[in-house]
Amino acid sequence: MKTEKLIFFITILLLTSCSQKVFKEKWIKKEAPKVFKARFETSKGNFEIEAHREWSPKAVDRLYQLISNDFYTDIALFRVVPDFVVQFGIHNNSSINKSWQNYKIPDEPVLIGNTEGTISFARSGKETRTTQIFINLKDNSRLDSIFYGGVKGFPVIARVTKGMNVIKSFYNGYQEKPSNKQGSIEKYGNSYLKKNFPKLDYIKKAYIVKNLTSKRTP
Repeated sequence: MKTEKLIFFITILLLTSCSQKVFKEKWIKKEAPKVFKARFETSKGNFEIEAHREWSPKAVDRLYQLISNDFYTDIALFRVVPDFVVQFGIHNNSSINKSWQNYKIPDEPVLIGNTEGTISFARSGKETRTTQIFINLKDNSRLDSIFYGGVKGFPVIARVTKGMNVIKSFYNGYQEKPSNKQGSIEKYGNSYLKKNFPKLDYIKKAYIVKNLTSKRTP
């Protein structure tokens, strides 16, 4: 009997410990290095990015925080539009989504152009950048100055350095359809996507591979 009780309390302790790791407010206070590299492992292969804090400081901080705390794990590439963008950043766990969305990224000016292979946070208006990012599949420079929802442009935060061919191979047959169901994705996660959009590709995990101190021009 004592053994069963001990196992029960250990299980509760482990579950409590895991739940506490879902989100911690101190994570959003972490500042990114001037330059860092990250690798994304996907269902089609790997790609790597290089982020420069000077391009959009608050947004690059957020990217670093998200990657460092395993947000981009088992994440669907739910918006793949040929010759436009690949977008992702809705977590399978709805509580994790809600926690991060409570902390909006302050708006910043566009300093680097949205050329092919560059990466920006998605947004729908003022102070709406949170966890979703997109990769430009071609030169989308019009996104530098487009005025939408009371804010101008989409600030670039990083660029792809390896694996652009992998990114261009993601399944694009659904195009905007999954993106139009973001409410359901946020609520039901990957189970909803796998039932309704079974051919989507996924990011298995993302992690920091190198912090750099040197500055480079785009």
